[in-house]
Amino acid sequence: MMETFTQYWQKIHWDSVSLCIDSQTAQDVERALTVENPGLSEIIALLSPAAMPYLEPLAQRAQQLTRRRFGNTINFYLPLYLSNLCANDCTYCGFSMSNRIRRKTLDEQEIIRECEAIRAKSINNLLLVTGEHKTKVGIDYFRRYVPLIRHYFSSLMMEVQPMSQQEYAELKGLGLDGVFVYQETYHMPTYSHHHLRGQKKDFFWRLETPDRLARAGIDKIGLGVLIGLSDNWRTDCYMVACHLLYLRNTYWKSRYSLSFPRLRPCAGGVVVPASIMDEAQLLQVMCAFRLLVPEVEISLSTRESSHFRDHAVPIVVNNVSAGSKTQPGGYANDRLELEQFLPHDNRSPQEVAQILSLAGLQPIWKDWDPHLGRYSAGGGGSERTFGDHTKSQTGNVIEP
Repeated sequence: MMETFTQYWQKIHWDSVSLCIDSQTAQDVERALTVENPGLSEIIALLSPAAMPYLEPLAQRAQQLTRRRFGNTINFYLPLYLSNLCANDCTYCGFSMSNRIRRKTLDEQEIIRECEAIRAKSINNLLLVTGEHKTKVGIDYFRRYVPLIRHYFSSLMMEVQPMSQQEYAELKGLGLDGVFVYQETYHMPTYSHHHLRGQKKDFFWRLETPDRLARAGIDKIGLGVLIGLSDNWRTDCYMVACHLLYLRNTYWKSRYSLSFPRLRPCAGGVVVPASIMDEAQLLQVMCAFRLLVPEVEISLSTRESSHFRDHAVPIVVNNVSAGSKTQPGGYANDRLELEQFLPHDNRSPQEVAQILSLAGLQPIWKDWDPHLGRYSAGGGGSERTFGDHTKSQTGNVIEP
């Protein structure tokens, strides 16, 4: 059997890491801020309570690294919720099978209407999202509709149930660029407490998903935890750091993306998080990871407030959603009772783009074109265009 992150995870003692994080001193943080290439010992200091008084120098260094790596560009994307069917019972999710909500899976014509509605917002980067129901919204469904959706968008990601390596390889051939799979929490007892029924109860099947993704040759792999699920978000974030470094060192051909969503209200979901992360601490975490891996993509969704997003994005974020709908059919026909969670920032993509432009940033609606040699749905090498775009000197494509 090939080694996976499971073997690495088994060597990490949750309580020992928690104690180490809590015991960090101001001197530990100051040293970590001066290290040119921080590692796990530095990330422990930068995630610790002792680092909070150093948020300003931490943010300044993170901003320098962000601008050096990504310039002044900010990529825009939108999630497309294809289905809220789910065969899992999870305490924190609006799609949980025990919740009495209307269920909906988009058919071909509904998908086309959603794609056209999203394209009307000028966004060309898409994240496909479903509940976890492998029989009704599994590989057969994706095999049928991924090529159709890819026809509309230049970049296609996916956040669905974990799949096999073979299935990921097939989806890559159909035009899939990346997959986001959040462990939710790396604390196994907490994970078991919140995942009551279904395939998602299998902690290790989910934990090893990024290994299968990388072996299938998926270009971008997204990691993260759901902040507030465990009683120690700092230790969960340290686990993300371990996972990220393991993957980057083992599967260096793939790119990596991070997100740190905080629990939001949803139908039947957890009301009181087990641990609270405020906005300053969220910024601390994102900046710490920028220092750890300067090239990693850091995403910020509409779960967060407009005020926080407007101030955090120019510092450390390079990937944002705007105008998100978290229910199937939400872009063409708004039905709030189907939402997975309630977005916090409800502004349109154009409104968000205007704010970021005033901050000196360049919104990017499309990050590559088939003419540049990327996969083109409908046949390898065939040329497609998505309207009247022009390329900047850096190769980014900008809406007219």
